[in-house]
Amino acid sequence: MAVHDDCKLKFQELKSKRNYRYVVFKIEEQQVVVEKLGGPTASYEDFMACFPPNECRYAVYDFDFTTNENCQKSKIFFIAWSPDSSAVRMKMVYASSKDRFKRELDGIQVDMQATDPSEMSLDLVKARAM
Repeated sequence: MAVHDDCKLKFQELKSKRNYRYVVFKIEEQQVVVEKLGGPTASYEDFMACFPPNECRYAVYDFDFTTNENCQKSKIFFIAWSPDSSAVRMKMVYASSKDRFKRELDGIQVDMQATDPSEMSLDLVKARAM
């Protein structure tokens, strides 16, 4: 599975320049490509709305939070979205290329797998970030 150069570029911009809040990726014609970009002011609800109910996706989300010690922090989440209703072949393709794709994105701090929106709720993301 090839990874389009744009994927790494947009991820670097999210990580270092904070140009984006999130990046959603999809596999198209045997390569991973950028599907959607969320601006720096995009909400978590905007991010959640990007996931199709019957298709798999990969996404990275730059999550800002305040620790119990009142420190501002940020963590980059990698989410592998694989809904139960998506085609078996699609789930297999995404599952088999996930680790290789993730290695291309240097700087991911939290890895999540979701088959249903509740598995990547804001509460769960907050809990994983702490």
